[in-house]
Amino acid sequence: MTMLIFGVLLWAVVHLFPIFLPTARAGLLGRMGEGPYKGLFALLIILSLVLIVFGWRVAGEAGYIGDVYDEDWTRHLTHLLMLFSIILFGVAKAPTRIRRFIRNPMLTGMALWAIAHLLVNNDQRSLVLFGGMLLWSVVSIIGTNRRDGAYVPPEVGSWGREIRIILISVVVYAVLIVAHPYFTGMEAMDLSFLW
Repeated sequence: MTMLIFGVLLWAVVHLFPIFLPTARAGLLGRMGEGPYKGLFALLIILSLVLIVFGWRVAGEAGYIGDVYDEDWTRHLTHLLMLFSIILFGVAKAPTRIRRFIRNPMLTGMALWAIAHLLVNNDQRSLVLFGGMLLWSVVSIIGTNRRDGAYVPPEVGSWGREIRIILISVVVYAVLIVAHPYFTGMEAMDLSFLW
């Protein structure tokens, strides 16, 4: 579990550093230069992901630690939250109507992703990973809002572009449902009715 905790902490610290310590970031950027700074940032993010993946697997191989709460009723809500999460990731960089109401769609999508996974994963390693990511995304939203000041909603594009982004997000969601067992080892949804 230690590796997983360290991975989640490293992910959070590296992402929160430029938000809450902009002067320190500027000083480091000035000393290192933009290329090396971005390289170090990317390297630390990759290291955090490696620690998270291996920490997750090691915690699972160490044996099931036990349920913290009952989660049988939450599957449908989880799927709905995941769909919204993927849509928010899809609209994060586009001038959409959704962004007129949600200032940080990617971080909000990450928070929904974490909540959705907490609803159906009730063991300690899940609480560390998904709870840690939820906490990081909420702190990031608060920090970026404070740092960036008053929100100026973007000008929106056409309805066609917006509908296309949402349809692509729905397709990505469907692909993730089908692929989920292959990259996590767990089914996200019983798809036996398709075969």
